[in-house]
Amino acid sequence: MKNKKQSILLMLMLNVVCVFSQSGKATDLALGREHLLMDFGWRFSLGHAKDFAKDFGTGTAYFTHFAKAGYGDGAAAPAFKDSAWREVDLPHDWAVELPFSGSASHSHGYKTIGWKYPETSVGWYRKKFNLSASDLGRKISIQFDGIHRNSTVWVNGFYMGHEPSGYASSVYDITDYLNYGGENTVAVRVDASIEEGWYYEGAGIYRHVWLNKTNRLHVAQYGTFVTSETTVDKAELTIRTKVENQYAQRKNFTIEQTLLDANNQQVVSKKLEDISLNGNLDETYFQKINLDKPTLWSLENPYLYKLKTNIISEGKIVDSYTTNVGIRTVRFDPNLGFFLNGKNVKILGTNIHQDHAGVGTAIPDALQEFRIRKLKEMGSNAIRTSHNPPTPELLDACDRMGMLVMDENRLMGINREHFDLLERFMVRDRNHPSVVIWSVGNEEWAIESNEKGARITKTMQEFAQKLDSSRAFTVAVSGGWENGSGKTTQVMGYNYIVQGNIDEHHKNFPWQSGIGTEESNTIGTRGVYVDDKENGRMAASNRMPENVGTESGWKFYAVRPFLSGVFYWTGFDYRGEPNPLEWPAVNSQFGIIDLCGFPKDIFFYLKSWWGKEPVMHIMPHWNWKGSEGKPIKVTVYSNVEVVELLLNGKTLEKKTMEKNGHLEWNVNYKPGTLVAKGFVKGKLTVSEKIQTSDEPAKVELTADRMELNADGEDVAVITVRMNDKKNLLVPTANNEVTFTLNGPGKIIGVGNGDPASHEPEQLFGHEQWKRKAFNGLAQIIVKTTKQGGEITLTASSEGMTSMILKLNSKAAVIRPTTESITK
Repeated sequence: MKNKKQSILLMLMLNVVCVFSQSGKATDLALGREHLLMDFGWRFSLGHAKDFAKDFGTGTAYFTHFAKAGYGDGAAAPAFKDSAWREVDLPHDWAVELPFSGSASHSHGYKTIGWKYPETSVGWYRKKFNLSASDLGRKISIQFDGIHRNSTVWVNGFYMGHEPSGYASSVYDITDYLNYGGENTVAVRVDASIEEGWYYEGAGIYRHVWLNKTNRLHVAQYGTFVTSETTVDKAELTIRTKVENQYAQRKNFTIEQTLLDANNQQVVSKKLEDISLNGNLDETYFQKINLDKPTLWSLENPYLYKLKTNIISEGKIVDSYTTNVGIRTVRFDPNLGFFLNGKNVKILGTNIHQDHAGVGTAIPDALQEFRIRKLKEMGSNAIRTSHNPPTPELLDACDRMGMLVMDENRLMGINREHFDLLERFMVRDRNHPSVVIWSVGNEEWAIESNEKGARITKTMQEFAQKLDSSRAFTVAVSGGWENGSGKTTQVMGYNYIVQGNIDEHHKNFPWQSGIGTEESNTIGTRGVYVDDKENGRMAASNRMPENVGTESGWKFYAVRPFLSGVFYWTGFDYRGEPNPLEWPAVNSQFGIIDLCGFPKDIFFYLKSWWGKEPVMHIMPHWNWKGSEGKPIKVTVYSNVEVVELLLNGKTLEKKTMEKNGHLEWNVNYKPGTLVAKGFVKGKLTVSEKIQTSDEPAKVELTADRMELNADGEDVAVITVRMNDKKNLLVPTANNEVTFTLNGPGKIIGVGNGDPASHEPEQLFGHEQWKRKAFNGLAQIIVKTTKQGGEITLTASSEGMTSMILKLNSKAAVIRPTTESITK
């Protein structure tokens, strides 16, 4: 094959452009490709993990779906009556709806789900959709971006398949099972009895579902992969395109590829003509495109081109596939760290799980952007998707917003199942410019520090390099760095500086780049300054282990150029793993930001040294009734040279700020105003004050966005503040707030960031939405419908002035859905 040499050369390339391949919005039917959202109008009910009768009798018929094709019984049968089931839209996490129990799983946040709770650990989903008669002859598949976990899928009673992992995208060819010109039924059984991770994972179809339609001659799903070589003002793109011919006979065709800029204007176009492909085969084709003065994708300017790939056969465009392209180069140097577009960049990262207050793992796309904005506000430029492949929408947002990603595999291993999961996730994600490094595993304690780990890591990397040789690979290792995976991984992933001697390891493995895949954060509860461990809360200045925290970690990484950067554990609090506490604590407190997205004090330490703007932050609050005259430790986070602290207008002391450090004073408490003034070269550049507040008197609402899209998917994240009569935040207020919503929207969740709260986060029917504030704050998430108009949210609390917030939900382009299909 004449392109074989090109294929080998491609695998050796180090300078790359990354793209993300999606069919994007549905195109004209004449083009043969549609990508339809299937998130709306599902029916849901709990089943049973052990009692077949309570699991709707599924699997008890004389012939089951394993015995005869099309014999799905019970809730898998098309004729099953599901009208009594609850209607839900996706994404959906039923675990977040369940109550807490001190007997439930510690690692998963004490929710009543898992092997102890068979009555709440299985969920069923069903959806009916129409299909046009004109679709006969096309290839049609159903795509699940993530189901947690152990899912089984039927279409029209036909068994499609089974996916054990809750983090794998799965696609089923349903072409031959469909009723063309009629109604079709999809049924999904989800069993969350056995945990896959050791943190809250939710339960259900918690990511998007799609119906894909193509011509039988088409670009394969995720079938484009673009790499590049760049010079000062030029780029050469090598485009790899996998085409599938699912006709029985040979087809002749042309591949036409056009690069469009961010304004949708053509930059360059090229054709690969006179191609012939036998029936029921696929082939990968290569061609090169050159462009002058390309705009590179960077953190400051995450510029995205579009590559439009047309398949032309018999004079007609039979398939059109759009790929977003971000041109950039990446490399890891063993002595100098990470380089983006030839520029040395320190990776300033956090680990995150897919979990948020109110909604659990079922995070709407707009909420992904909200969370990334919070991290960028701190100065962070990177995310590690611990410890699994993320939802594609997270990577889409990182591509658009300029955030680097370490994309992580779920489980290490070298057999068919392990490689299949690794291949699916890498082929899906390798086109995102934000993804700069792959992680093939995390803290595999049985192998990470022995020879088995070295062998498995080597074998996995060799397999993965066949899929993408443009990026480096790492493994996150928590000990025994020189004896196991640390001997063979391309980039050494250090989990915690206390676990070994990083300098010594670098000396012994000088060929190996390094990065901090996890590092200790200063853990604790937002707004808590005295340990209350019996009630599940810790002072915000705790370290685990002792004397190791955010500052010590950053001081270590900041002065070692050979270390590419660091990912703190974690960016946000998450449900489960409330270590070192137990019940009644139900959430972790490792986050720099709490579960709602409210920054903790340590957020401002990193903002001081990671960000570019002057920062001044004082902790703790100044409401200490009963402690008059007693010393209070006051901490200031800032990036100025000198800080002057004043109490009630009187200077206490000026202190010089150490680089990457903080300052402390012992101040005898007196109500009033505490002010910190920051000076650079003797000039006042920034100041901050905190004041003693009165009793809570007003409820204040502020939304992250006042204008929303009426597409049935957009959300507003609304902060609820408890203010006194002077509009000062009352940092100790825990008042209960009730919410009333009117207009074309709905409340989908509430939270407050309290790691020991057992209040419900979701309500159904006609119950009154309510939530207690925690240390002055709470959060409510409002989702739009598909109708435009004014959404009015009223928040009230006994004895306090209420507030009304008005949001504008404007008419918007709605993503094509299966609801738009007519017979």
